[in-house]
Amino acid sequence: MRVASFAGVLLGVLLLAAAGFLAWSPVPLRTWTSGPEQAFRLALGADPQPVRLVIPADPPLSAMAQLGERLFYDPRLSGSGRMSCASCHNPAFAYGPAGSSAVVLGGPHVSTPGSRAVPSLRYLYRQPPFTIGPDVETGNDVPVALTQQAQAASGHARALKTAQAPQAASTNLVPQGGLFWDGRADTLEQQINGPLFNPAEMDGGTVQEVARKLASGPYAAEFERLFGPGVFENPGMAIDEAMFAIGRYEIEDPSFHPFTSKYDAWLQGRARFTRAELAGYLLFNDPAKGNCAACHLDQPSRDGQPPLFTDHQFEALGAPRNPAIPANRDPGYYDLGICGPYRNDMRTQTQYCGMFLTPTLRNVALRRVFFHNGVFHNLTQVLDFYVARDIHPGRFYPRKAAGQVVEYDDIPPQYRANVDTVDAPFDRHPGDPPALTSGEIQDVIAFLDTLTDGYTSSQ
Repeated sequence: MRVASFAGVLLGVLLLAAAGFLAWSPVPLRTWTSGPEQAFRLALGADPQPVRLVIPADPPLSAMAQLGERLFYDPRLSGSGRMSCASCHNPAFAYGPAGSSAVVLGGPHVSTPGSRAVPSLRYLYRQPPFTIGPDVETGNDVPVALTQQAQAASGHARALKTAQAPQAASTNLVPQGGLFWDGRADTLEQQINGPLFNPAEMDGGTVQEVARKLASGPYAAEFERLFGPGVFENPGMAIDEAMFAIGRYEIEDPSFHPFTSKYDAWLQGRARFTRAELAGYLLFNDPAKGNCAACHLDQPSRDGQPPLFTDHQFEALGAPRNPAIPANRDPGYYDLGICGPYRNDMRTQTQYCGMFLTPTLRNVALRRVFFHNGVFHNLTQVLDFYVARDIHPGRFYPRKAAGQVVEYDDIPPQYRANVDTVDAPFDRHPGDPPALTSGEIQDVIAFLDTLTDGYTSSQ
């Protein structure tokens, strides 16, 4: 009798413990019922299906990349003699900006403000070229002009982007790929060339001026050894070779794509999430909650390459106008992304006005400026905007004299229909509950912290 009584008490204790564990765990009940063993591993913070990631090799840098490294850190190439590539793309901040200013100062006296927030250079080695639609070639391998691609995409039915089935959106004929916030560069060489000659950035001057600096630099002998003794006789060629060398540095040096985050370790079964990190991961992937993985893909590719946390597509999110950018003092000035003013080939494709490239979320916790205009300065502000943009627009946008809120105020009225209002969490309306509570926002941020490179098992 006593044995039976003890067994009953023990069973009751175990059932209570199990019930308490289920209540404590953020793993949803449907996961427990569909796969209890995997759910249990996940509840303990482990990846229930670890994989072996295909990480880029780490061989010694080629002579070309070594030259590129020297050029990357050389301030002599700038008009002021005080700015290098690393001035804006600081390696200590994942090759992004170190400060919290919306834009960086550059120009001949390092006092000219830019017009966009500086993006990170990390993880660009797999960035595809700019196209519209899933395929840029015809059956005869003849490239299709962007204007033709845009016309073909016009009126094409758009699939919703959800974290549960992000591949469904791959059928969308939408802008994707390219470098810079507006995708106007297709190669690293083109991307590097932009800031070098931009009068608000490095302000290098003319091609001839920069070539003379290269010819008089401490690496001139390396130039001649790699490109021939006559390389400096053609200034344009010297510049092209310099840009190519910097591009090789960004491709070859593992610091530009280390894949050393806790999330990478977790995917490979070498780390466990905390409860907050796990809760954030589940919310990140829940199409009814954060739905973040719809655009920021977080699963390895089919060939085992680590996820880049971007679908390389463009979105119009309606970020508020940032008064901290001097250019915005002109009420007639608008940064329309794909439509200009910094790229000219897509000005007439007004269906894309206000769209900007979806950046990677890797190392996002190191950033202090967010969106193309740097209007937000921490992840709490960003996620609050995501879930409350259309529920409480008065918190983010200005009001007219009569009190009416001017939603999406950084886009001209005729283009505001381009703003995404259908993909969660942007599908809410005044009176609806937000997709994430304040506590859930902090859980998502805890997960985003796991995307910072430099994780060790002792952390």
